Amino acid sequence: MPALEAIRYSRGSLQILDQLLLPQQSRYEEVNSVRQAWEAIRAMKVRGAPAIGLVGCLSLAVELQAGAGGPGLAALVAFVHDALNFLVTARPTAVNMARAARDLADAAAQEAEREGATEEAVRERVICYAEDMLKKDLKDNRSIGDLGAQHLLERTAPKGGKVTVLTHCNTGALATAGYGTALAVVVGADRVVANGDTANKVGTYQLAIAAKHHGIPFYVAAPSSSCDLHLETGQQIIIEERPGQELTDVNGIRIAAPGIGIWNPAFDVTPNDLITGGIITELGVFAPKELRAALSTTIS
Repeated sequence: MPALEAIRYSRGSLQILDQLLLPQQSRYEEVNSVRQAWEAIRAMKVRGAPAIGLVGCLSLAVELQAGAGGPGLAALVAFVHDALNFLVTARPTAVNMARAARDLADAAAQEAEREGATEEAVRERVICYAEDMLKKDLKDNRSIGDLGAQHLLERTAPKGGKVTVLTHCNTGALATAGYGTALAVVVGADRVVANGDTANKVGTYQLAIAAKHHGIPFYVAAPSSSCDLHLETGQQIIIEERPGQELTDVNGIRIAAPGIGIWNPAFDVTPNDLITGGIITELGVFAPKELRAALSTTIS
């Protein structure tokens, strides 16, 4: 069976796999506008910080390809800026969308300031930038898988043999490292801050505690675009809160007692001292205390 693609894109066309329907159905949904992308991200039809950033930016590329924005350079740049800022509000904890919004808005503004700039050139610059993000993400995912698999094998099975990997959240190709007697835990991340504290799906923190108690290496797998060196510790991460109905209702039918209070955070924060294996990026595998120095020259 072919692997599911979270995103299908070609110039002027964007489809996302509706993850709310899995595993019963595998259905792709057309995304033709920034508004549709915002709604899909907010509803969690698309998940994972890198995918959120990609879907947001590619939805803008689709709109621009169809002629949205303008007329005039100033109006076009303002349209791009406003659309990106709107997309950031869909899921604020995931840092990738915010970083992509900043970089894409800067690219549009710089292109508009070039001598002889045209609307067509600004549109093409933004579209190509978003498309390059997709290509880079695919390359980074392969690097994270390769580097992570190599590190896991060297650390947990130095004499050879297979490794059993327990994954939590979206850890991509690392899940194929194999099965055996050695064990490691690998989780994804929506935001990794300067000291290595990590925000990920609720449940990650207690899994990290259990792994440390049992002496099992605990890894975070995330592209450098999910690392936010502007925040010093996890206490500064804004944690998204989801609607209470996600816990009280199933398929529109209430299963909880009426009148109960609901707190539904989408993420928890794992302190850096529980990340005992390391943080796996496309640039290498780093201990939390090494992260700032390792990435400070490559991300801003």
